[in-house]
Amino acid sequence: MTSSARRSPRSISVLGPSAAVLVLAAAGCSLIGASPSVEVPTPSSEAAAYCEALHEELPKTVLDRERSDPSPESDLTAGWGDGAIVLRCGVPRPAEMDDPQAQGVEADGVKWLLEEPGDSGPRFTTTYRKAYVEVTLSPEFAHDITPLAAFAGPVAKTVPDRL
Repeated sequence: MTSSARRSPRSISVLGPSAAVLVLAAAGCSLIGASPSVEVPTPSSEAAAYCEALHEELPKTVLDRERSDPSPESDLTAGWGDGAIVLRCGVPRPAEMDDPQAQGVEADGVKWLLEEPGDSGPRFTTTYRKAYVEVTLSPEFAHDITPLAAFAGPVAKTVPDRL
């Protein structure tokens, strides 16, 4: 590094805190009211119609967590508790459904495939439905399927069984 490219210690100490304040202020402004971002599925038009009907039936709260939909806004996604619980409707059929050893659970008559990605909480996807509904839970729900009960009624009402 040439001497003309070096900064003096004084300029670093003067610019450092100022730059940090600007970065923190910008981050604070961009995070206020921000919601988690999720990928919006691209289902068939038939599945999208079921998903839109489901969107209208979803609860306002799940386990005392207020609804706070992720961005971008879509009738195919919903969230509760600032990303603690995220629902996506119209997702592709998971390949794990072909595995005879795959784990599944049932909540109030709706069957779900259980996937446990190593880097996050559990993910559940409905089985035997005309649209696949995925619910991702934060790690705090690692051994708890209770949130699925909140979705069983709306799913059963709006997304028909695949016969």
